[in-house]
Formats: sequence, C-alpha cells, structure tokens
Amino acid sequence: MHETGLAPYACDPALSRGRRYFEPPAPTRTEYQRDRDRIVHSTAFRRLVYKTQVFLNHEGDLFRTRLTHSLEVAQLGRSIARSLRLNEDLVEAICLAHDLGHTPFGHAGQDALNDCMTGFGGFEHNLQSLRVVDALEDRYPAYDGINLTFETREGILKHCSRRNAELIEARESGGVGRRFLLGQQPSLEAQLCNLADEIAYNAHDIDDGVRSGLITLEQLREVPLFERYRAQAQAQYPQLGRATGRRRLLSEAIRRMLSDQVYDVIAATRAALAEHAPSDVDAVRGLPALVGFSAGMRAQSRQLKSFLFRELYRHPQVVQTTDGARQVVRELFALYQAEPRQMPAAQAGWALEGDAQQRARTVADFIAGMTDRYAAREHERLTGQRLLG
Repeated sequence: MHETGLAPYACDPALSRGRRYFEPPAPTRTEYQRDRDRIVHSTAFRRLVYKTQVFLNHEGDLFRTRLTHSLEVAQLGRSIARSLRLNEDLVEAICLAHDLGHTPFGHAGQDALNDCMTGFGGFEHNLQSLRVVDALEDRYPAYDGINLTFETREGILKHCSRRNAELIEARESGGVGRRFLLGQQPSLEAQLCNLADEIAYNAHDIDDGVRSGLITLEQLREVPLFERYRAQAQAQYPQLGRATGRRRLLSEAIRRMLSDQVYDVIAATRAALAEHAPSDVDAVRGLPALVGFSAGMRAQSRQLKSFLFRELYRHPQVVQTTDGARQVVRELFALYQAEPRQMPAAQAGWALEGDAQQRARTVADFIAGMTDRYAAREHERLTGQRLLG
C-alpha cells in the first residue's frame, strides 16, 4: 500500500526493507501502521504506565510516566512529520516504542542494572528496547518478538556502541547495526523521534518539577528559553501573576515554548533539506543529521537541560529516592543470580539451563521488564525491607 503526499526522502511503507520474518501485507493497513498497532498491544507498552520518568510511580498520580511521556513524544513527532511530509505512522511507531526497554526507576534503574551487568555485556535501554521487540515479546507462535519492519527497528535503536553494533551485524548482516559501523544517519523519521523525545521531556519535566515543588517559577527565570514565554504570557494576561493564576501561567509558558520549538525544528529542517536536497531515503543516510533546531534554539535548549540536571535531576529529594531505587535493582539482581527459582518458571528455566552469560542476561531481562511497584514488592518479598513507597 503506497502512501500519497510523502516527500521523496520520506519512508514509504511500500518500499520498506521488510521484516525479519516474511508476512503477507495487510489488506487495510500499511506496514508502519501494523508496527504501531503491534507496539500498542505489546505487554512492554502496557508496563510503561507504571515506570518512572523522573518521579517514582508511587510519588504522585499526576506526574509523567514512561507511557504518558511516550504519548507526548508521539504527538509532537506526528505534528512535525506532517509539516515536513514525512511518514507520520512510522514516526508514531518509533516514538511509542523508544522506551519499551527502559528499566523501572528511570535512569537510576538503568545505571544500576548496567553496573550489575559489568562482565556480561552491560545494559543499555535503547538496545533493550530492540531486544524487547525482537525477542522478549512472546505473542506470536511462529517467531519471538513482534516482527517489526526494519525502519521501525532502526529508529528504536537510537544509540549503539561499536561492539554491540558488531554483534548485531554478525546476527543480521546489513541490518540495524550497520549504520553505526559506517557512521551513517538513520531515516529522517528516526531523527525526528530523537528530537521529539528531547522536546517533550524538557517541557514536561519543567511541569512536573514545578508541580512537585522541587523547582519554582522564580528559579526558572534564569532560563532564557522558558523566561521569554513566561514574560509574554504574564504581559498578555496580568491576572496570571497572582497566586491563583500560577498554574495557568506555567501551562501557558510551556505551551508557547513547545510551539516555538516545533516551528523552529520545522524551519531549520526545511533549510537543511533545501541545502542538501536528498533524493530519497538512502541519500539521507550519507548526509549529516538534517532534523534539528536552529543554532540559537539548540543553545537555549542546552541551557534548559543544564538547569534541569542541576536543579531537578540532582535535587537532594530525587537523589535520595533514586539511591533507594538503585539498591532495589542491585539486590534483586544478586538475589535472582544466586537463586533463579525465585523468578517465574520460564525465566528460572532459561537461567538454569544456560551458562553464566545467559543467566545474567535472563535476570537483567526480567528486572528490566518490571514496573516500579512490582520491583519494589519483589524486593520487599525477598529481603523483608521496604525501601520505596
């Protein structure tokens, strides 16, 4: 099924490199629409609702989770893709799947699990997201994983070390690891998802940070990217300066910031496309990254990221909670390694049947698939300690 209205450098599902296991085309959906549907129906996608973005799941009902983050990324991605005549369905599929391999407890959980896997190949959530869709989902009788198209899988694998790329290439010659070995770019749709991810988390981390009380509107005045829109909103609506209007002031400033960043990406990307004029998808791969901010917006975005890192992600209250999360992950890993039968029967069987490498990877897969609250309950069951919640 060909799609009309796409730019020549966009990914056409009728020209997809295909799936690892052949399947006849669907009568009513394109290949990328099928990918999106499979992702939404996956077990890993449902689990994102109880996985940390910044604040642990038990800390409040209104904070973003990995699921709501993924939905916000997909919304931004589709909006930008439409203006650039890129494939919206592919963008949505990649955005919805990009965090499927994330551990419980956000980056703290990932860092702890990576430490545990030292000597066993390490742990990285982008690679784990690919592993989820290629191997760990068990919904189909004919193959492991959910058999996504090359283009969706390529977009999911945002980062990859050379060593891991070589391992992927050995299993799948010319596959999704090849571009890392050749120093090439992914599709424009994949590039767009990377940037939509950044735009989304910068905006919603401001919102959650202020809502939590860990950062304030007064502190944010030192961030030029945010302060410009706060000042505009308050000048247009003076009543928002009162205590009762601060919630709306925050929302309006973030809305304006998001809109300007989206328009900036569209304008900067159009300029890059006009300069390099890629003739098709393959031509995109040999060029510099084409989807991006203007130089000025990139600099301001980096300032915002530095502020959030310093004032929110390294806030003592966040650090205290994430220290407990790291302990949960480390101790769960050690306990399951020592006694695999504490895991469900399937995982216990794989761990006991294999060598040390397979046992460690099975334990890491099991822990990475946990939600925040399941990990905390398992840790309490096995240790008698209640560290979180």
